[in-house]
Amino acid sequence: MAQQSMAGRDTIKASEKALVDVFCNKFRFSIPAYQRPYSWTTEEAEALFDDLLNAMGAGAPSEASPYFMGSIVLIKKPGEPDADVVDGQQRLTTLTILICALRDRMEEKLATKAQDYVAEVGDPFAGAQDRYRLQLRPRDADFFETKIQREGVTNSLPDSDRSLGDAKRRIVENARLLAECVDNIEPSQRRNLLSFMIQRCFLVVVEASDKDSAYRVFSVLNDRGLNLSPTDILKAEIIGAIQESERETYTEIWEALEESLGRDSFRDLFAHIRMIHRRTKLARTLEAEFRDYVIAETDPAEFVDQILKPMSDSYLQIINKEFASKEYGKSINRSLRHLAMLDNVDWQPPTILFLSKFSDQPELVAQFLSAIDALAYGMFICRDSVNKRISRYADIIRKIDSDDDVLEDSSPIYLSADRKAEVLTQLDGPVYETRRIRLPILLRLDEAVSDGPVNHDHRIVSIEHVLPQNPAKDSEWMILFPEEKERGYWTHRLANLVLLSRSKNSKARNYSFERKKKEYFVSGDGTSSFPLTSQVLATDRWTPAHLETRQKELLEKCQEIWSLGSAP
Repeated sequence: MAQQSMAGRDTIKASEKALVDVFCNKFRFSIPAYQRPYSWTTEEAEALFDDLLNAMGAGAPSEASPYFMGSIVLIKKPGEPDADVVDGQQRLTTLTILICALRDRMEEKLATKAQDYVAEVGDPFAGAQDRYRLQLRPRDADFFETKIQREGVTNSLPDSDRSLGDAKRRIVENARLLAECVDNIEPSQRRNLLSFMIQRCFLVVVEASDKDSAYRVFSVLNDRGLNLSPTDILKAEIIGAIQESERETYTEIWEALEESLGRDSFRDLFAHIRMIHRRTKLARTLEAEFRDYVIAETDPAEFVDQILKPMSDSYLQIINKEFASKEYGKSINRSLRHLAMLDNVDWQPPTILFLSKFSDQPELVAQFLSAIDALAYGMFICRDSVNKRISRYADIIRKIDSDDDVLEDSSPIYLSADRKAEVLTQLDGPVYETRRIRLPILLRLDEAVSDGPVNHDHRIVSIEHVLPQNPAKDSEWMILFPEEKERGYWTHRLANLVLLSRSKNSKARNYSFERKKKEYFVSGDGTSSFPLTSQVLATDRWTPAHLETRQKELLEKCQEIWSLGSAP
């Protein structure tokens, strides 16, 4: 597809290309300086690796089904290789890291050939120099070249400490993870994986000859407001297949459900229903998999009556945290609030399915949600990949769907003893350094140490260290904690963290303990609305011995919250 502007100069072209035609001399990718930094985490990198292995299968790479990897948007003049990447930086960078990890774990002859997909060999007679096919933003380009793109360098990666900055640290962390993933497969599988990537993995490459056109394309591809939703397409197909005399009735039911949930949540519900039926990660478009694994298995009217309506009712209870039960409603809705603090919604499909089957048994629902809460937080705290989470929840869905007792002792809904120990080990570490887990954990602990209900509906909730991260050399803290190793050990652990209903104050961070309590850890009336922080206000001194006692107490609370067994 090609489109030419009215002026006759600017063009937009989109084409599907195998990676062999992407990492080639037709393209010299550059990430402009104004682009955001590389930000994929190890979770996304591991998911990409797992998805590629699963898509490749066990047969010959050339016989595997094509695997679509999304689209990239470029600013690129027709016939010229130089291309500024407007959208697609994360995929191109991570694919390059993976190719380099594979390259450095192959025999020399194959490694040299693999390097062809990383770097363009110049022609000295034509005045063309060697050039890497992907050049990151100027501030990251040299690092990426010397630590990733040069042959052999992923065998000796630098430490991923904070001095590198976020983008470089992400690069190193993902390179180390992907190198480990490659080390864990056989040499023949490494060759097959690279062959599969090059031959059978495809990107839609959108080439716009000017920046304005490229950003128009980018906006259209990412605009969710006016595009035809997958649920709009499925509505036409499902309602259209119902006999005409009932079509208007089912249209009204459909639209009432969509209005009650809201357009975005209604679309999310369809994704959850697909997961309940397919029980694996989305590999194609939502509507395509919905047709094959949901619609194909049921009559359209029965789908609305027996699947869409009850699951919509269940999902509404989940997102509103409003399960109606005089005796168990408070417990159930508290669990739903806890689960809503997670950074993923992978727990929702099995919960939707369970509620749609057993909403008339609130005691059973309360037990189920308590178990799901412990499992979900265990995987969250250990930073399990999306593929691990989906696989575990798929097992639970199968259990529910087969009418087995999902709460029996051997059910996949429960963490193993070893897994519980791993969760406790993570909780006993420097939790503050893992950005996504620290606030939910502290909010759960705050509620657990309270004697009554806790209101966490604050406009601002921040986390503060009692012992500062970088105490002044002449401060009281250096007397209380004279050893650097000891300070480093305690700084980011649970015992040293408190919650505040205010923005952080950099000047207050190095206050003495007493001054922090009086001026920083309290609100206008001299108290704190957080029980966890109130415990600190009642403490006279802040010493290593006190921290050790507090850490043990908080770990015991964690053990109670998530049924983790004995605390260390």
